[in-house]
Amino acid sequence: MAIKTKKKIHEKNQKLTVHTKSLRLTTMCTLEKHGSLFILTLIGDNHEHRLGPSLIDCLLSALSQVNSQAINGGSALITVAHGKFFCNGFDVPWGQSDARSRLHQMVESFRSVMSALLSLPVPTIAAVSGHAAAGGLVLALGHDYVLMRRDRGFLYMSEVDLAITLPDYVAALMRSKIGGSAARRDVLLRGMKVKGEEAVRMGIVDSAAYDSEESVVEAAVRLGHRLAERKWNGEVYAEIRKSLYPEICGVLGLVSKTIVASSKL
Repeated sequence: MAIKTKKKIHEKNQKLTVHTKSLRLTTMCTLEKHGSLFILTLIGDNHEHRLGPSLIDCLLSALSQVNSQAINGGSALITVAHGKFFCNGFDVPWGQSDARSRLHQMVESFRSVMSALLSLPVPTIAAVSGHAAAGGLVLALGHDYVLMRRDRGFLYMSEVDLAITLPDYVAALMRSKIGGSAARRDVLLRGMKVKGEEAVRMGIVDSAAYDSEESVVEAAVRLGHRLAERKWNGEVYAEIRKSLYPEICGVLGLVSKTIVASSKL
């Protein structure tokens, strides 16, 4: 589903009109500004949105733009994708010709994406409307909120099936974002393919009450507006996020700092 210019989004009885400004357009992803919301869309010809060098570079560029252009205390980021896949992990076909060096290159480059995502001074939401596998699930879990379709798509960490060990920052993210040891076991040691409602029960995603790509994106937009309306101090928001996940932030080398903002009380 494309988010259209001046699209009217209904929340209860209130009509919200969002105006679109295109900030970034490549063959791999786009970044658009809809009022207070940044919409990051994964695109591409194969519709699997694999994390190869081009998409990783695009994500880094887009996140850098969000970081520099976010309205302090009044923005949110929503990441969406169209088609069967939200993201199907690293671009294994690209890496097959020189698997060791190219896979290492992708893993290390994606480390920077996770650092940038966890450092953003705005709330972040992943609208998962299709399969999120391996690095795709890591990308989703790097957001503050994850919404998922009920009727289609699954979450899947394929490493145990492919005989690939986890990078240190991926293992740390899983321990930080999936609270239950049984849930982590099933995802990482069983290679369980987790559908929406089960993902909610396992504490992996926040909601899976949506039956179409359109409805999960619209729910993410409604949530994004509610969060942006709070107008939190962005620098403080980012530092609190880091303090919530000290292990993954430590592995990524993100240094926390104390911010004393002017009180609204």
